[in-house]
Amino acid sequence: MIRKPAVAGHFYPSSQDELSHAVETFTDDREDKESAIGIISPHAGLIYSGAVAGAVYSSIKIPHTLILIGPNHTGMGKPVSMMMSGSWKIPTGTLDIDETLAAALKDRCHLITEDAMAHAMEHSLEVQLPFILKYSSDVQIVPVIMMTDSLDDCRVVGEALADVIKEAGYSVTIVASSDMSHYESDAVARVKDRSAIDQVIEMAPAGLFNTVRNENISMCGVVPVTTMLYASNRLGAVESRLIKYMTSGEVSGDYDYVVGYAGMIIR
Repeated sequence: MIRKPAVAGHFYPSSQDELSHAVETFTDDREDKESAIGIISPHAGLIYSGAVAGAVYSSIKIPHTLILIGPNHTGMGKPVSMMMSGSWKIPTGTLDIDETLAAALKDRCHLITEDAMAHAMEHSLEVQLPFILKYSSDVQIVPVIMMTDSLDDCRVVGEALADVIKEAGYSVTIVASSDMSHYESDAVARVKDRSAIDQVIEMAPAGLFNTVRNENISMCGVVPVTTMLYASNRLGAVESRLIKYMTSGEVSGDYDYVVGYAGMIIR
């Protein structure tokens, strides 16, 4: 099964040459890259969030497999839906699913349902692929989308992720796809987003989850990020840091209604 692009021409250019050029403008071919247990990367249109996503992917070593976890914007599928076989295609290339790791994850976690159709129109993972393919066409992926509102579900899935990664025998990085505040003023978004970012820096999954809920922060990927933090802690992460933060106002010039974007590395 090939999962074809759903948002090419909308969130990013549909032309191979134009997409490659866009990614080049947002990335930095530096030599000092680091291994990461997890990262946070945004998923808005490349014109708005590409600089943040590019800064994160420019900073990490691409592993054998990337587990991609994103929020479910479409409402299709089960609370935790995973595509377990086949490949994902975008204009600049195709990435295969790590079927061995996907099967191990489904066996380990009763909350995960195999559901390829849930991924058909979801953009939060697809928008990661142009940056991944910039650095590797050999890396495999495991696509997971979540729409649960349960902190305990985040913990259960995160701990299962950690356990299968420990047993994999090769390098795996978890990508949590999330934008930050939506449609606040730039000043308000920065204050709210800092509260959430501070919880990630503290590597406090419950703290992040509760801060976002209690402070009414419209961070769409709080569940994927919380899940990634639970996994990272179980895997022995020692540091979380912010690589780049910006808002859409810096691109559009509209500072009254912005979306925030944070790129972070956990290692």
